[in-house]
Amino acid sequence: MTPDSIFQLSHSLADALDALVQRVRPSLAVVHDHHGAGAGIIVGSEGLILTNNHVLGRHAPSILLADDGEYEGRILAREPEIDLALVQVSATGLQAMPFAGEKDVRIGELAFALGHPWGQRGYLTHGIISALGKAKTSGKRDWIPILRADVPLAPGNSGGPLVNAAGELLGINTMIVGGDQSVAVPAWIARQFIGQAASQVRSSHRRDAWRSYNAANPGLL
Repeated sequence: MTPDSIFQLSHSLADALDALVQRVRPSLAVVHDHHGAGAGIIVGSEGLILTNNHVLGRHAPSILLADDGEYEGRILAREPEIDLALVQVSATGLQAMPFAGEKDVRIGELAFALGHPWGQRGYLTHGIISALGKAKTSGKRDWIPILRADVPLAPGNSGGPLVNAAGELLGINTMIVGGDQSVAVPAWIARQFIGQAASQVRSSHRRDAWRSYNAANPGLL
């Protein structure tokens, strides 16, 4: 390859990554609790936000959206065994992130993480899906599927999205193991969690959140 062709390839790649960030960032939130901050993913246009359970404490979190709007969150559901939680904020017209299908995830696929490592908002890191594995749990599930990737993560990435090149949610970033391998809860496990939470919701205000989630992800519930 000539220097000019290398430059053009680099420029095209940078344009593609910038477009990916612009597509995903509006669906990214900052989740503040008394003990620190993590990330959240907008999954319903009426203020439904998905994050890690360990990001939340006992009190209502503060949610900072991409437009710098700040809201008090209401915890709708949480499941420590799979480290997922749902939070509702009183915002409307939000951009919900689409989910990738379970069969769309492949080993070797490019994967991108957006989050707030060390408090730096909206940082992008990338790598590949290294393995589709399982993790032992101490609850009734006994084990859960996980995604492992070589995408660099740091404190502040927890609860944020792992997406594919189309900006579709592959998983929810949860932890780092071995110093260089990230672990994410697969998007299809999050989809089941949201569906179970929806079945437990009774108030009409909260049903609006589920309708907005279904609109963004038709056929998922």
